[in-house]
Amino acid sequence: MARKLSEMRLPRFPLLSEEETVNYLVKAKEGDREARDTLINCHIKLVFNLVKRFENRGCEVEDLFQIGTIGLIKAIDNFDLNHQVKFSTYAVPMIIGEIRRFLRDNGVIKVSRSVKETAIKVRQAEDMLAKEIGRDPTVGEIAETLGIPKEEVVAAMEAVQAPTSIHETFYQDDGDPIYVLDQLGNEAADESWLDGIAIKEVIDKLPTRLRQVLVLRYFEDQTQCQVAAQLGVSQVQVSRLEKQALQMARELLAEPEEEKAHSFPASGDNNPSENNSGGEDTCTSE
Repeated sequence: MARKLSEMRLPRFPLLSEEETVNYLVKAKEGDREARDTLINCHIKLVFNLVKRFENRGCEVEDLFQIGTIGLIKAIDNFDLNHQVKFSTYAVPMIIGEIRRFLRDNGVIKVSRSVKETAIKVRQAEDMLAKEIGRDPTVGEIAETLGIPKEEVVAAMEAVQAPTSIHETFYQDDGDPIYVLDQLGNEAADESWLDGIAIKEVIDKLPTRLRQVLVLRYFEDQTQCQVAAQLGVSQVQVSRLEKQALQMARELLAEPEEEKAHSFPASGDNNPSENNSGGEDTCTSE
């Protein structure tokens, strides 16, 4: 896959200043084909830079480049010189929109014709309502206009969304950008995620009081004194309940799946002894 303009063997054209761009746009509006071609050629780099956001979508970058160029041509033909915005500001969403539509309609994720037709009606209704009421319409307003359930509107809108590239920027500040790929776990992270699911299932099987203690201590990061005040027991009792809950959780995790549901009684509010072993936080430290 080509990653640079040079790899696509495209001719190089100079970047235009904003004043030059406006002059060429004026000529293009008057029917000057040469000015129109100059605008297209001098914005090739912009198209290519936007296309790179959509790598690894199952399409060759050359194909996406052609689609992006169509978006650029539409931007040139439709740009209103009375707009108080730079041409590039107007062109970027036009180019991206053209690429997204292509990926949506020709992507690896297939959407039924009926859902696509509903999505088209939703977009048309959305545009119409936005012009009428001067703001983006709500899902309920779109559904009422089309006479369909809100759930159907949401499903159609979600079904035709273009998939996100793992190389798309997730966050950008003054430093290096963070890509979606950076947020995906490796094998060790995947195992940790699966372990988290197993732990949640185990906690759900614990008696009520023990479950409360673990959730407050390890998921809400409360001290034993804070937990004691919330549950109306002593800090010593919280310490014992926490140890008991951790022990039960370990045993549940170690057991075969079919035995877990029958390991412990449903009620965990037994009154624990007041013995406290060292190491727990105390209320005097608050």
